[in-house]
Amino acid sequence: QVQLVESGGGLVQAGGSLRLSCAASGRTFSSYAVGWFRQAPGKEREFVAAVNWSGALTKYADSVKGRFTISRDDAKNTVYLHMNSLKPEDTAVYYCAADSVFGVIPTRYDYWGQGTQVTVSS
Repeated sequence: QVQLVESGGGLVQAGGSLRLSCAASGRTFSSYAVGWFRQAPGKEREFVAAVNWSGALTKYADSVKGRFTISRDDAKNTVYLHMNSLKPEDTAVYYCAADSVFGVIPTRYDYWGQGTQVTVSS
């Protein structure tokens, strides 16, 4: 069982940066892949970035590639999403999720946080 809590969201101007954190409880967290997903009003939840259990593999959505970086610190049971050059279209609720399988499909992830709002003003 893994419990996830996101933090770090907020209001930022276009071109700015934010760092989201996903803090996990559970002794086996280091064995899970972690993904970040986002959902804007009226839209489906979409994949943003993922990191495998060891941190050696990462994946990014094309829309964030080169701007966002995912990383994990298993000593702190935390996964981060560093977001640079933010755009208004990045506005959404951001969720982290954990699963034993490294992937991009939201429905394949078993454990979810409650989400954190990111708003980018133009």
